[in-house]
Amino acid sequence: MPYNWPHDGSLTAINTALVIIDMQRDFCEDGGYLSHQGYDITPTRSIIPSLQLLLLSCRASHLPIFHTREGHRPDLSSLTSRELFRSRNNPSGLGIGDLGPLGRLLVRGEAGHDTIAELYPLDGEPVVDKPGKGAFTNTDFELLLKVKGIRNLILCGVTTDVCVHTTMREANDRGYDCLLVEDCCAASEAKLHEAAVEMVRTEGGIFGATARLADVLEGVAQCM
Repeated sequence: MPYNWPHDGSLTAINTALVIIDMQRDFCEDGGYLSHQGYDITPTRSIIPSLQLLLLSCRASHLPIFHTREGHRPDLSSLTSRELFRSRNNPSGLGIGDLGPLGRLLVRGEAGHDTIAELYPLDGEPVVDKPGKGAFTNTDFELLLKVKGIRNLILCGVTTDVCVHTTMREANDRGYDCLLVEDCCAASEAKLHEAAVEMVRTEGGIFGATARLADVLEGVAQCM
């Protein structure tokens, strides 16, 4: 929905990539950044089995695969004062750079910053480290896509309303045809996930298209 994706029928293993966004311990394990924000991590963990199926399918069909991680330099020189303030504006009072059970929150090189074991990148699957919400801003992600000749992006991960949506909007403005896999994304609250999915579908697919995992697996299998 709201159109058969990709719009030009150009689904191949040459021009289509899977992008797994921010499936990090800081967002998916107790003691990480998201739990310090006061949210239950059940929604972000609930999509792991579906993501494993999607990842295995894309690997079997030889689609290029990219992983992203949100995090900052250890000296926090990439962190703005507003973002630091915002990240600490929660009941725990802890935010980016502060020490938690998984190390300093959202800091590169710390345990919490790493991808969860269930979805860990293989050699040859680029990891894009981003200091903000979108995978294109202040990274080399667009260069990696251009070198590969990628035109279509299958997007999944967390959170639907923040990093996934920001990346999808950035990609759309750059001419990529994006597919959001609804049941392979999650937000801190169900209402935020649902709203984010609905936003994609408006105006004939303003940011791209959406689909369920079963349909995506069927399409990916045809790329073999």
